[in-house]
Amino acid sequence: MIKIAPSLLSADFANMGGATRKLGEWNADLVHFDVMDGTFVSTITFGPAMCAAIRPYTELPIDVHIMVEHPETYIDQFAKAGADYLTFHAEADAHAHRTLQAIRRAGMKAGVAINPGTPVEMVQYLLSICDLVLVMSVNPGAGGQSFIAEVLPKIEWLKKQREAHGYTYEIEIDGGINADTAKLAAKAGADILVSGSSVFKASDPKDMIARMHRAEN
Repeated sequence: MIKIAPSLLSADFANMGGATRKLGEWNADLVHFDVMDGTFVSTITFGPAMCAAIRPYTELPIDVHIMVEHPETYIDQFAKAGADYLTFHAEADAHAHRTLQAIRRAGMKAGVAINPGTPVEMVQYLLSICDLVLVMSVNPGAGGQSFIAEVLPKIEWLKKQREAHGYTYEIEIDGGINADTAKLAAKAGADILVSGSSVFKASDPKDMIARMHRAEN
């Protein structure tokens, strides 16, 4: 079944522990944790200290997505903070293969992300050591943006590569995911759907997550 990873970027920053606990009650599958450094993207959000602070509030895997320069410098910090996945941007790292290996050695699942304007072939040489490939369906840096449907062929390509070569990575999509675009992403082959405002601003978040879980049907 498709996994839903609500993004805490759309949660109440004054009550992050409570928001994190709610995700389990709403039957989410992962907690998506967006980290921005003000350099790779213009926004600054939160870091390892916040990740450590929310860790006691959930048994769900914490899916950390770092939109930062020099991602290799954050590996040990997020491992100690309790992250389960650590995904960095291929555009921000000239030594992405080495960084993926270091993330795995630190005990986390290793992921690589690409922006909407980045050709998916850029990460082809990394696929054999990825646990996760994240395709951005908005430009990173802010929540509440509209879905860019033109990235869907990247999802399809990644699924074909996985089947052809026996790779084991999960395919995640992030940006503009709601009950309607979830169906498009699932049809293309996404395994994990990241959704922020569509979950946290829904009148019934638990029902919204249930609808997204049914997207592949």
